[in-house]
Amino acid sequence: MKTLVTGHAGFIGSHFVDRLLEAGDEVVGLDNRDPFYPAPVKERNLEGARDHDGFLDLDGDIRDPEALERIPDDVERVVHLAALAGVRPSIEDPARYQSVNLEGTTRLLEFARERQIKHFVFASSSSVYGNNRKVPFSEDDPVDHPISPYAATKRGGELLAHTYSHLFGIRILSLRFFTVYGPRQRPDLAIHKFARLLSQGEEIPMFGDGTTRRDYTYIDDILAGMEGALEWVQSAPEGAFEIVNLGESRTVELREMIQVLGREMGVEPRIRRLPPQPGDVERTWADVSRARRLLGYDPSTDFEEGIRRFVAWFRSRENGGAS
Repeated sequence: MKTLVTGHAGFIGSHFVDRLLEAGDEVVGLDNRDPFYPAPVKERNLEGARDHDGFLDLDGDIRDPEALERIPDDVERVVHLAALAGVRPSIEDPARYQSVNLEGTTRLLEFARERQIKHFVFASSSSVYGNNRKVPFSEDDPVDHPISPYAATKRGGELLAHTYSHLFGIRILSLRFFTVYGPRQRPDLAIHKFARLLSQGEEIPMFGDGTTRRDYTYIDDILAGMEGALEWVQSAPEGAFEIVNLGESRTVELREMIQVLGREMGVEPRIRRLPPQPGDVERTWADVSRARRLLGYDPSTDFEEGIRRFVAWFRSRENGGAS
């Protein structure tokens, strides 16, 4: 099948493009190479994909009608990953986040409606749960109190997706990703940023007392869930809509993460304590029972092993590796 993947040059997108191509699918990628992090990083992400004849790499903004017109007519399904990411930056520029994440998602849904594409996977985020007290987070929990503009735009995207599914019969699955990490992780995210600082002998900035907790989810487990999501939208009845958590269903404290990372890198972390950051949630923790039931999702990479793999990749990059 031919799949449109938006945000295909990023961390998750480039890995998923590789998976689809290895399975024999054709892929059209659309990415505007936003300068949120350096363009050469994204170009390296795509080095493997460019070896495949079934890959079309398009440079364009999801809000640009001309960019969408360049997408081939025979695309059969959409995996919409493109977004402005990051909780803290969204507080600095909420209008831009609204434009990219909500207007952009609307244009993608319109694109699917106009092309009569009935299979659509949307990347949402665990940030929509805010500081819900009930844990683990279930898809049926209320998500009416986001605490960052980024989280609000992701919840808005889910609502738009539901509307298009209801009105136009598009089969849509919204995936709430929980703190994805692994090779190619964005350089601004904590694990990658801390690894870089440790390798340079710098202090690690720790916001708060280190007791915030995250459900760190290894990239291979996320990719398996995404493959299950595509299978679900292929087989679901017309107009079906679901929201599904993709997490590891285990939480790790920030201070534990730093210690595990330091141990794998052979460096004793030096901590610089800073005040808590506005918009940061206290914890994330996924109930993945719905993902197991609908997608056959079975996350299997424990945190220590995932960090070990990430560090191996990080060191290979320092030594000139490209993957």
